[in-house]
Amino acid sequence: MVDVGKWPIFTLLSSQEIASIRKACVFGTSANEALYVTEDDEVFVFGLNYSNCLGTGDNQSTLTPKKLEALCGKKIKSLSYGSGPHVLLSTEDGVVYAWGHNGYSQLGNGTTNQGIAPIQVCTNLLIKQVVEVACGSHHSMALAADGEVFAWGYNNCGQVGSGSTANQPTPRKVTHCLHIKRVVGIACGQTSSMAVLDTGEVYGWGYNGNGQLGLGNNVNQLTPLRVAALHSVCVNQIVCGYAHTLALTDEGLLYAWGANTYGQLGTGNKNNLLNPTHIMVEKERVVEIAACHSAHTSAAKTQGGHVYMWGQCRGQSVVLPHLTHLSCTDDVFACFASPAVSWRLLSVEHEDFLTVAESLKKEFDSPETADLKFRIDGKYIHVHKAVLKIRCEHFRSMFQSYWNEDMKEVIEIDQFSYPVYRAFLQFLYTDTVDLPPEDAIGLLDLATSYCENRLKKLCQHIIKQGITVENAFSLFSAAVRYDAEDLEEFCFKFCINHLTEVTQTAAFWQMDGPLLKEFIAKASKCGAFKN
Repeated sequence: MVDVGKWPIFTLLSSQEIASIRKACVFGTSANEALYVTEDDEVFVFGLNYSNCLGTGDNQSTLTPKKLEALCGKKIKSLSYGSGPHVLLSTEDGVVYAWGHNGYSQLGNGTTNQGIAPIQVCTNLLIKQVVEVACGSHHSMALAADGEVFAWGYNNCGQVGSGSTANQPTPRKVTHCLHIKRVVGIACGQTSSMAVLDTGEVYGWGYNGNGQLGLGNNVNQLTPLRVAALHSVCVNQIVCGYAHTLALTDEGLLYAWGANTYGQLGTGNKNNLLNPTHIMVEKERVVEIAACHSAHTSAAKTQGGHVYMWGQCRGQSVVLPHLTHLSCTDDVFACFASPAVSWRLLSVEHEDFLTVAESLKKEFDSPETADLKFRIDGKYIHVHKAVLKIRCEHFRSMFQSYWNEDMKEVIEIDQFSYPVYRAFLQFLYTDTVDLPPEDAIGLLDLATSYCENRLKKLCQHIIKQGITVENAFSLFSAAVRYDAEDLEEFCFKFCINHLTEVTQTAAFWQMDGPLLKEFIAKASKCGAFKN
């Protein structure tokens, strides 16, 4: 299952926003822009907004998600981005939208005006149901349900497949060798284009200076030409990197060709290849391959669930497929590609399955599964003896020493308040604490009594974060009482730095005599009362 949290940009979102995501795409020259679709089919974007690639109608960057009303409810099916940059997507209804940089008409609207918001691509596509889109650096492609391919935009190397090098301002059907053939998959390199037919044949056109078309030469191709070296196999999937290509056959065989400066072909060296070469020969059957034109990284997943990566991986050149501990090819690009962009539209399926940590958190204070109750201030907290024994030495000793088969199922607690004890028990289930500083004082007392050092540190952190002029002396007093030396010093310095204000609070004069004298003596010693 894809975890969008592995992409650094998604750390800007709250846990609730993350949980709502069903589809997502990370793009941008530094992986600093993202689009995501929620479970309610609402579309949000955030990030740099370079060349208006967020589609928000303005050129403003944003760290908080903005809703793209024009795309909400459209059910996005395919999405791609060009490094130009521009963005292209198709919906389940087969409608295509585009926005962003348009200096070469890569938005397909017949102009070179920048697209500041999603606009439907109509010319020649209005009656077509588009099922897949792909972007090169400055050109675009769309695959229709009937197997026809359309291309437009920058065409200096023939990547539009029109037979010339003139730019194409609107979508144009790619014909020549693809005439009356049915295409089932498309992919774009920076300035090259590839297509897979329902027969398993592969065709390429555009820039070929690194052999990325797999035609046995490095001559640019202005119209689609079949990759003859793959005539004996049936290709199911094809993907393009910046200047290299990967193909996967119906038998799980992986072929690679093109640029190899970073080892992205996985051949064990850095020599470019003009023809497809079988790699991962001794590995198990491959079921998925991954690459994108923004990076020199390659990845593959095998039938047994093993994920391999090679090429440029966090600045290193990995020349042979390297077995990772990752669960999907998407994670390779999140963790190792430069930039860390997604190679496809991510599908995030939130399963009913819960991790151990999530299950524990869910079962805290659950009457249905608990086998023990604590009663504090007349209120009950439901817990599980096994969890308490595993997580806390205090309870482990208590249960082992004093409890037997006739043990009581309710324990009375009178030395701590309900909020404090509940927070303590919840900490044992979640490793987190959510209390105001005043209640954290009581929890600090409990943590000290139960020898829970980590909890003690968490309480001190909460108190430091929540200290104010009004509560400073109360917190200082508690720190002294519970032998929290670091917290005591912190509260003392806070009081000295705000001496005039805090000495006017009631808490200062209500402090017990010995402690007040000790504070005044310590403050005088450091010169706080000179004036």
